[in-house]
Amino acid sequence: MSESNLAALSDGLEGQVSGARVIAQALKTQDVNYMFGIVGIPVTEIALAAQEVGIRYIGMRNEQAVSMDSEPSGSCLPLTPLILYAYQSQRPLIVIGGSSERSQETMGAFQEFPQVEACRLYSKFSARPSSIEAIPSIIEKAVRSSIYGRPGACYVDIPADFVSLQVNVSSVKYVECCMPPPISMAETSAVRMAASVIRNAKQPLVIIGKGAAYAHAEESIRKLVEQCKLPFLPTPMGKGVIRDNHPNCVAAARSRALQFADVIVLLGARLNWILHFGLPPRYQPDVKFIQVDICAEELGNNVRPAVTLLGDVNAVTKQLLEQFDKTPWQYPPESEWWKVLREKMKSNEALSKELASKKSLPMNYYTVFYHVQEQLPRECFVVSEGANTMDIGRTVLQNYLPRHRLDAGTFGTMGVGLGFAIAAAIVAKDRNPGQRVICVEGDSAFGFSGMEVETICRYNLPIVLLVVNNNGIYQGFDTDSWKEMLKFGDATTVAPPMCLLPHSHYEHVMTAFGGKGYFVQTPEELQKSLRQSLADTTNPSLINIMIEPQGTRKAQVKAIAKQKASLNPPPKVSTK
Repeated sequence: MSESNLAALSDGLEGQVSGARVIAQALKTQDVNYMFGIVGIPVTEIALAAQEVGIRYIGMRNEQAVSMDSEPSGSCLPLTPLILYAYQSQRPLIVIGGSSERSQETMGAFQEFPQVEACRLYSKFSARPSSIEAIPSIIEKAVRSSIYGRPGACYVDIPADFVSLQVNVSSVKYVECCMPPPISMAETSAVRMAASVIRNAKQPLVIIGKGAAYAHAEESIRKLVEQCKLPFLPTPMGKGVIRDNHPNCVAAARSRALQFADVIVLLGARLNWILHFGLPPRYQPDVKFIQVDICAEELGNNVRPAVTLLGDVNAVTKQLLEQFDKTPWQYPPESEWWKVLREKMKSNEALSKELASKKSLPMNYYTVFYHVQEQLPRECFVVSEGANTMDIGRTVLQNYLPRHRLDAGTFGTMGVGLGFAIAAAIVAKDRNPGQRVICVEGDSAFGFSGMEVETICRYNLPIVLLVVNNNGIYQGFDTDSWKEMLKFGDATTVAPPMCLLPHSHYEHVMTAFGGKGYFVQTPEELQKSLRQSLADTTNPSLINIMIEPQGTRKAQVKAIAKQKASLNPPPKVSTK
């Protein structure tokens, strides 16, 4: 290190440096630019040291919301459920956790717990430095492990006495920033076989997962889809790799596409619960999967693939393109399969449009989301969590850019939405000023981390927060029904467990901290409040949107589908 850097590390004692400063400088050396956390004994000094070396510290209110969900340019301080979220959802995350002093081990120290061992079960790397001098190499390995191969969470445990302990500056050797992840490619013979299987498909489908977004594979995947005229379906966080309004996107016919496809190309998508494990009856028993993944252990999970392509999604897609460049091929745009998909898309879109056009009050989910979609900037980040709110919202709210949608992910962790919105807004503020972050929350989901509104206001982040409020978890009651129900007994004995207090004014949480709040009950009020919120680029806002307490997606769709069943029978699809 240079003499100036060494001087910057001094804690006021000539030639001495504290453990906290070593941690901070080690993170900075690994190109960590943001730290999210909740300080307390013994990690407060680490946050202060991080600020001193140029890392931006964002103090949160709830451990569930402490996160950095984009690239590994951030870390967080407390041991949190986010480690498990990041591990299951395969997001890079570095967690720095404070633990009891070494001299107090096994004595019943304050919050003594085997943190390293516990985290090892659900992190890619979990370690406790044996000395302050070992910290830089441990942190370099944590950062490298979090981004190499399949991304995930890593945990570094810091004993409390390390934080203030002083060592000689000359004894600390900082490890150079780790290199970008190596790019791996699939075997040429496997690529040729995959291209052959695609050419012979009668009803092909491409599924784009968040692994494709992480690999920055948008250009190569778009070329493959357009060149070969293939239908594609994005997973929730694969949305935007190819814009949602692309003519080849068959998201509106998701179930039909999955059920009758005979060849499915998985681009960074896992056959887990989100994709129904790849098993019948959601899929044909003889469907051929072509699985593209950077993680060898993922290949063959739940279903034996016809072809496995181990490698970086972007690089492997380019390999496939080379095969189709050598021998051009297109799937016929006027095939029976495309006809069936387009008819189903048209039918489902008509149902959604009919729901959205309903004039009755309270509004339903579709009415809300269609009015929101009309005003959303194309380049905005969309963050969402909740049950019906998230599920229905992803079918209506469009993404046009990759890596611009964040949600509860594979693990379905509630409470992460506001944290993601804060992280996205901080990064957007630095890299693309003016880019908006729209956070769409169910009222139940908002309750997990609602106090992060104070964080949003403290850092003056112009996030537009939409709380879709149906007075409950999945469903609730209106005010009159709630009062009538309470006549029969105490709420603890008569109120269904999924009910929340009706007509709650969540917008007051925002106004309490200086942001702007809106309470809306009609489409006109929604349009006006959203227009005002988007026009205000300096203040955060929360729009509390009252909807039908008993409204759900299935009930709404089934009601209309039942009425139209005799007029519009479902199209027949060959399963051969």
